[in-house]
Amino acid sequence: MSASRRTDIPNYYPEWFFNRLKEGYAYVRNPMNPRQVSKVPVTPDVVDCIVFWTKNPARMLGRLDELAAYNYYFQFTLTGFGQDVERGVPHKRKKMIPIFKELSRRIGKERVIWRYDPIIITERYSAAYHINAFRQIAEALDGYTQKVVISFVDMYSKIRKNVEKLGMEEISSVEKLELASRLSFIARENHMDIGACAEETDFSEAGIGKNSCIDKQLIEELCGYPLNVPKDRNQRKACGCVESIDIGTYNTCRNGCAYCYANYSEKSVATAVKNYDAASPLLCGRVMPEDIIKTRAVKSLKA
Repeated sequence: MSASRRTDIPNYYPEWFFNRLKEGYAYVRNPMNPRQVSKVPVTPDVVDCIVFWTKNPARMLGRLDELAAYNYYFQFTLTGFGQDVERGVPHKRKKMIPIFKELSRRIGKERVIWRYDPIIITERYSAAYHINAFRQIAEALDGYTQKVVISFVDMYSKIRKNVEKLGMEEISSVEKLELASRLSFIARENHMDIGACAEETDFSEAGIGKNSCIDKQLIEELCGYPLNVPKDRNQRKACGCVESIDIGTYNTCRNGCAYCYANYSEKSVATAVKNYDAASPLLCGRVMPEDIIKTRAVKSLKA
Protein backbone atom coordinates (compact mmCIF):
# COMPACT_ATOMS: atom_id res chain seq x y z
CA MET A 1 0.00 0.00 0.00
CA SER A 2 1.38 3.38 -1.04
CA ALA A 3 0.55 6.24 1.33
CA SER A 4 1.11 8.13 -0.86
CA ARG A 5 2.73 9.25 -4.11
CA ARG A 6 -0.17 11.69 -4.49
CA THR A 7 0.01 13.61 -1.21
CA ASP A 8 1.74 13.83 2.17
CA ILE A 9 -0.54 11.70 4.36
CA PRO A 10 1.78 11.49 7.42
CA ASN A 11 2.12 15.29 7.51
CA TYR A 12 -1.44 16.45 6.88
CA TYR A 13 -3.85 13.52 7.16
CA PRO A 14 -2.67 11.09 9.87
CA GLU A 15 -6.07 11.14 11.63
CA TRP A 16 -7.79 10.07 8.42
CA PHE A 17 -5.20 7.35 7.84
CA PHE A 18 -5.50 5.80 11.30
CA ASN A 19 -9.29 5.94 11.05
CA ARG A 20 -9.02 3.93 7.82
CA LEU A 21 -6.90 1.29 9.57
CA LYS A 22 -9.44 1.06 12.40
CA GLU A 23 -12.34 0.62 9.98
CA GLY A 24 -10.35 -1.73 7.74
CA TYR A 25 -10.89 -0.02 4.41
CA ALA A 26 -10.39 3.19 2.43
CA TYR A 27 -12.24 4.66 -0.53
CA VAL A 28 -10.08 5.79 -3.44
CA ARG A 29 -11.55 7.84 -6.28
CA ASN A 30 -10.24 6.96 -9.75
CA PRO A 31 -8.28 10.03 -10.96
CA MET A 32 -9.12 9.14 -14.58
CA ASN A 33 -12.81 8.47 -13.96
CA PRO A 34 -14.01 10.41 -10.90
CA ARG A 35 -17.34 8.58 -10.67
CA GLN A 36 -15.54 5.31 -10.01
CA VAL A 37 -14.64 4.71 -6.38
CA SER A 38 -12.72 1.68 -5.14
CA LYS A 39 -13.27 0.28 -1.68
CA VAL A 40 -9.79 -0.93 -0.74
CA PRO A 41 -9.38 -3.33 2.20
CA VAL A 42 -6.43 -2.25 4.36
CA THR A 43 -6.37 -4.96 7.03
CA PRO A 44 -3.07 -6.61 8.07
CA ASP A 45 -3.98 -9.92 6.45
CA VAL A 46 -3.99 -8.39 2.95
CA VAL A 47 -1.45 -5.56 3.34
CA ASP A 48 2.08 -6.98 3.07
CA CYS A 49 3.67 -3.58 3.62
CA ILE A 50 2.81 0.13 3.84
CA VAL A 51 5.16 2.59 2.13
CA PHE A 52 4.85 6.11 3.51
CA TRP A 53 6.02 9.16 1.50
CA THR A 54 6.53 12.34 3.48
CA LYS A 55 8.48 15.50 4.11
CA ASN A 56 7.42 15.69 7.75
CA PRO A 57 6.10 12.68 9.72
CA ALA A 58 6.11 14.50 13.08
CA ARG A 59 2.37 14.02 13.63
CA MET A 60 2.75 10.25 13.35
CA LEU A 61 5.57 9.83 15.84
CA GLY A 62 3.23 9.48 18.81
CA ARG A 63 1.03 6.90 17.06
CA LEU A 64 3.53 4.42 15.65
CA ASP A 65 2.27 1.75 18.05
CA GLU A 66 -0.96 1.72 16.02
CA LEU A 67 1.08 0.26 13.15
CA ALA A 68 2.28 -2.72 15.18
CA ALA A 69 0.30 -5.22 13.08
CA TYR A 70 1.82 -3.95 9.80
CA ASN A 71 5.16 -4.01 8.05
CA TYR A 72 6.07 -0.51 6.88
CA TYR A 73 8.80 1.94 6.03
CA PHE A 74 9.13 5.66 5.29
CA GLN A 75 10.42 7.50 2.24
CA PHE A 76 11.54 10.74 3.94
CA THR A 77 12.37 13.62 1.58
CA LEU A 78 14.99 15.96 2.97
CA THR A 79 16.67 18.37 0.54
CA GLY A 80 18.80 21.49 0.64
CA PHE A 81 16.08 23.75 -0.75
CA GLY A 82 14.78 26.75 1.16
CA GLN A 83 11.19 27.89 1.47
CA ASP A 84 11.34 29.62 -1.89
CA VAL A 85 11.09 26.09 -3.34
CA GLU A 86 9.53 24.07 -0.48
CA ARG A 87 7.25 26.66 1.07
CA GLY A 88 5.52 24.46 3.65
CA VAL A 89 8.55 22.54 4.92
CA PRO A 90 10.03 23.68 8.28
CA HIS A 91 13.71 24.53 8.73
CA LYS A 92 15.77 21.47 7.85
CA ARG A 93 18.59 21.71 10.37
CA LYS A 94 16.47 22.95 13.29
CA LYS A 95 13.34 20.87 12.74
CA MET A 96 13.48 18.17 10.07
CA ILE A 97 16.82 16.49 10.76
CA PRO A 98 15.89 15.98 14.46
CA ILE A 99 12.52 14.51 13.37
CA PHE A 100 14.30 12.15 10.95
CA LYS A 101 16.61 10.99 13.73
CA GLU A 102 13.74 10.46 16.15
CA LEU A 103 11.81 8.38 13.60
CA SER A 104 14.92 6.30 12.94
CA ARG A 105 15.50 5.69 16.64
CA ARG A 106 11.92 4.48 17.05
CA ILE A 107 11.55 2.16 14.04
CA GLY A 108 15.13 1.38 12.94
CA LYS A 109 17.39 2.96 10.35
CA GLU A 110 16.56 0.29 7.75
CA ARG A 111 12.98 1.56 7.68
CA VAL A 112 13.73 5.22 6.99
CA ILE A 113 14.93 5.95 3.44
CA TRP A 114 16.41 9.41 2.88
CA ARG A 115 15.34 11.03 -0.40
CA TYR A 116 17.40 13.93 -1.73
CA ASP A 117 15.19 14.69 -4.69
CA PRO A 118 14.48 16.26 -6.99
CA ILE A 119 17.76 17.96 -7.85
CA ILE A 120 17.16 21.28 -9.63
CA ILE A 121 20.06 23.42 -10.80
CA THR A 122 19.62 27.20 -10.62
CA GLU A 123 21.91 30.15 -9.97
CA ARG A 124 21.18 29.88 -6.24
CA TYR A 125 21.01 26.06 -6.12
CA SER A 126 24.12 25.29 -8.12
CA ALA A 127 25.86 21.93 -8.31
CA ALA A 128 28.31 23.18 -5.67
CA TYR A 129 25.41 24.17 -3.43
CA HIS A 130 23.85 20.70 -3.71
CA ILE A 131 27.16 19.02 -2.92
CA ASN A 132 27.55 21.12 0.22
CA ALA A 133 23.91 20.67 1.31
CA PHE A 134 24.02 16.94 0.65
CA ARG A 135 27.22 16.60 2.67
CA GLN A 136 25.77 18.48 5.65
CA ILE A 137 22.61 16.37 5.72
CA ALA A 138 24.50 13.10 5.12
CA GLU A 139 26.87 13.81 7.99
CA ALA A 140 23.92 14.61 10.26
CA LEU A 141 22.12 11.39 9.27
CA ASP A 142 25.14 9.07 9.48
CA GLY A 143 23.93 6.08 11.48
CA TYR A 144 20.26 6.97 11.09
CA THR A 145 19.60 5.54 7.63
CA GLN A 146 21.06 2.87 5.41
CA LYS A 147 20.08 4.37 2.07
CA VAL A 148 19.75 7.65 0.22
CA VAL A 149 17.91 8.13 -3.08
CA ILE A 150 18.58 10.91 -5.59
CA SER A 151 16.87 12.03 -8.78
CA PHE A 152 16.95 14.99 -11.13
CA VAL A 153 13.75 16.93 -11.73
CA ASP A 154 11.39 15.66 -14.44
CA MET A 155 9.83 18.50 -16.39
CA TYR A 156 6.17 17.57 -16.33
CA SER A 157 4.03 20.08 -18.20
CA LYS A 158 2.13 21.04 -15.05
CA ILE A 159 5.29 22.06 -13.16
CA ARG A 160 7.20 23.73 -16.02
CA LYS A 161 5.96 27.24 -15.27
CA ASN A 162 6.80 27.06 -11.56
CA VAL A 163 10.22 25.52 -12.11
CA GLU A 164 11.13 28.00 -14.83
CA LYS A 165 10.35 30.83 -12.39
CA LEU A 166 13.21 29.52 -10.26
CA GLY A 167 15.59 30.05 -13.19
CA MET A 168 16.29 26.37 -13.74
CA GLU A 169 19.41 25.67 -15.77
CA GLU A 170 19.74 22.77 -18.20
CA ILE A 171 22.18 20.08 -17.13
CA SER A 172 23.73 17.53 -19.47
CA SER A 173 24.09 13.81 -18.85
CA VAL A 174 27.82 14.32 -18.32
CA GLU A 175 27.16 17.02 -15.72
CA LYS A 176 24.55 14.82 -14.03
CA LEU A 177 27.05 11.98 -13.82
CA GLU A 178 29.73 14.27 -12.39
CA LEU A 179 27.38 15.58 -9.70
CA ALA A 180 26.02 12.12 -8.94
CA SER A 181 29.57 10.82 -8.52
CA ARG A 182 30.29 13.47 -5.91
CA LEU A 183 27.09 12.65 -4.03
CA SER A 184 27.85 8.94 -4.22
CA PHE A 185 31.25 9.47 -2.62
CA ILE A 186 29.68 11.51 0.20
CA ALA A 187 27.01 8.85 0.78
CA ARG A 188 29.61 6.10 1.10
CA GLU A 189 31.68 8.25 3.47
CA ASN A 190 28.62 8.39 5.69
CA HIS A 191 27.83 4.65 5.52
CA MET A 192 24.88 4.84 3.13
CA ASP A 193 23.96 2.97 -0.02
CA ILE A 194 22.80 5.26 -2.80
CA GLY A 195 20.28 4.74 -5.59
CA ALA A 196 18.80 6.81 -8.41
CA CYS A 197 15.04 7.08 -8.82
CA ALA A 198 13.55 6.67 -12.33
CA GLU A 199 16.62 8.06 -14.11
CA GLU A 200 17.32 7.37 -17.79
CA THR A 201 20.99 8.26 -17.25
CA ASP A 202 23.14 5.31 -16.21
CA PHE A 203 24.95 6.18 -12.97
CA SER A 204 26.46 2.74 -12.40
CA GLU A 205 30.03 3.97 -12.95
CA ALA A 206 29.40 6.35 -10.04
CA GLY A 207 28.43 3.40 -7.86
CA ILE A 208 24.74 4.28 -8.02
CA GLY A 209 22.19 1.63 -8.89
CA LYS A 210 18.58 1.96 -10.01
CA ASN A 211 16.27 2.49 -7.09
CA SER A 212 12.87 0.95 -6.35
CA CYS A 213 10.76 3.08 -4.03
CA ILE A 214 8.22 0.27 -3.64
CA ASP A 215 11.14 -2.07 -3.05
CA LYS A 216 10.46 -5.80 -3.38
CA GLN A 217 13.72 -6.81 -1.72
CA LEU A 218 13.27 -4.50 1.27
CA ILE A 219 9.62 -5.50 1.70
CA GLU A 220 10.56 -9.18 1.63
CA GLU A 221 13.17 -8.53 4.32
CA LEU A 222 10.62 -6.73 6.49
CA CYS A 223 7.92 -9.37 5.91
CA GLY A 224 10.20 -12.36 6.31
CA TYR A 225 8.74 -14.10 3.26
CA PRO A 226 9.07 -13.91 -0.56
CA LEU A 227 6.50 -12.05 -2.68
CA ASN A 228 4.85 -12.85 -5.98
CA VAL A 229 4.60 -9.30 -7.28
CA PRO A 230 5.32 -7.88 -10.76
CA LYS A 231 6.86 -4.58 -11.79
CA ASP A 232 4.40 -1.69 -11.77
CA ARG A 233 3.47 -1.10 -15.40
CA ASN A 234 1.60 2.13 -14.56
CA GLN A 235 4.78 3.99 -13.63
CA ARG A 236 7.45 5.54 -15.84
CA LYS A 237 9.61 3.17 -17.90
CA ALA A 238 12.68 3.86 -15.78
CA CYS A 239 10.79 3.26 -12.52
CA GLY A 240 11.80 0.07 -10.70
CA CYS A 241 8.83 -0.14 -8.33
CA VAL A 242 6.65 -3.20 -7.97
CA GLU A 243 2.86 -2.98 -8.06
CA SER A 244 1.06 -1.28 -5.20
CA ILE A 245 -2.26 0.37 -4.43
CA ASP A 246 -2.15 4.08 -3.67
CA ILE A 247 -4.76 5.38 -1.23
CA GLY A 248 -3.97 9.09 -1.66
CA THR A 249 -5.70 11.87 -3.59
CA TYR A 250 -4.20 14.38 -6.00
CA ASN A 251 -4.49 18.12 -5.26
CA THR A 252 -4.38 17.66 -1.49
CA CYS A 253 -0.72 18.18 -0.55
CA ARG A 254 -0.10 21.42 1.33
CA ASN A 255 3.72 21.39 1.29
CA GLY A 256 3.66 23.99 -1.49
CA CYS A 257 6.70 22.66 -3.38
CA ALA A 258 7.44 24.42 -6.68
CA TYR A 259 8.29 21.12 -8.37
CA CYS A 260 5.16 19.21 -7.26
CA TYR A 261 3.54 17.06 -9.97
CA ALA A 262 0.62 15.97 -7.76
CA ASN A 263 -1.11 19.36 -7.52
CA TYR A 264 -2.62 21.26 -10.42
CA SER A 265 -2.69 24.63 -8.66
CA GLU A 266 -2.91 26.28 -5.25
CA LYS A 267 -6.60 26.95 -5.92
CA SER A 268 -7.33 23.27 -6.57
CA VAL A 269 -5.59 22.32 -3.31
CA ALA A 270 -7.50 24.94 -1.33
CA THR A 271 -10.79 23.65 -2.77
CA ALA A 272 -9.98 20.01 -1.98
CA VAL A 273 -8.76 20.71 1.55
CA LYS A 274 -12.11 22.34 2.41
CA ASN A 275 -13.65 18.88 1.95
CA TYR A 276 -11.32 17.18 4.40
CA ASP A 277 -13.13 15.09 6.97
CA ALA A 278 -11.05 12.68 9.03
CA ALA A 279 -14.09 10.42 9.40
CA SER A 280 -14.80 10.16 5.67
CA PRO A 281 -13.71 7.00 3.84
CA LEU A 282 -12.47 9.30 1.04
CA LEU A 283 -9.49 11.60 1.54
CA CYS A 284 -10.68 15.18 1.05
CA GLY A 285 -13.97 14.11 -0.45
CA ARG A 286 -17.40 12.65 0.10
CA VAL A 287 -19.31 9.87 -1.57
CA MET A 288 -21.81 11.31 -4.05
CA PRO A 289 -25.11 9.73 -5.18
CA GLU A 290 -23.76 9.22 -8.71
CA ASP A 291 -20.61 7.42 -7.51
CA ILE A 292 -20.15 3.77 -8.43
CA ILE A 293 -18.42 1.96 -5.55
CA LYS A 294 -16.75 -1.39 -6.13
CA THR A 295 -14.74 -3.41 -3.66
CA ARG A 296 -11.26 -4.01 -4.99
CA ALA A 297 -10.17 -7.63 -4.85
CA VAL A 298 -6.93 -7.70 -2.91
CA LYS A 299 -4.91 -10.38 -1.18
CA SER A 300 -1.50 -10.88 0.35
CA LEU A 301 1.21 -11.44 -2.26
CA LYS A 302 3.08 -13.90 -0.07
CA ALA A 303 4.65 -16.56 -2.29
